[in-house]
Amino acid sequence: MSRKKMSMILQAGLAGLLLVACAPATVEDSAATSSETVSVSSSAEEMRTFTLEELSQYNGKNGQPAYVAVDGVVYDVTNVEAWKNGEHKMGLTAGNELTEEITNQSPHGKKVLEELPIVGELVE
Repeated sequence: MSRKKMSMILQAGLAGLLLVACAPATVEDSAATSSETVSVSSSAEEMRTFTLEELSQYNGKNGQPAYVAVDGVVYDVTNVEAWKNGEHKMGLTAGNELTEEITNQSPHGKKVLEELPIVGELVE
């Protein structure tokens, strides 16, 4: 088999794998009616664990994403206007564990977290 043909076969195979890996899957819930399905999205990026030291690197500075942890869950606040450059208008900074501040000091509480992407969990 020629190199060119082998290369084309490998490229086609990789493209197929990428399509399968990125395609959403649907799972029919056994309790659901025939018209109801539960959607399960597949992600190329797995959830990861962060130590406080690792989390501190995601402070929104120098091109880094901005992450915050609340109740052990790490959220991506990079694209949130209130967290521009990793700094919140209430004096909070990304790259930190902020359970106390979000729970007891912010006017919106944890409700605002429902809209944010979850990128991992904080471990001690």
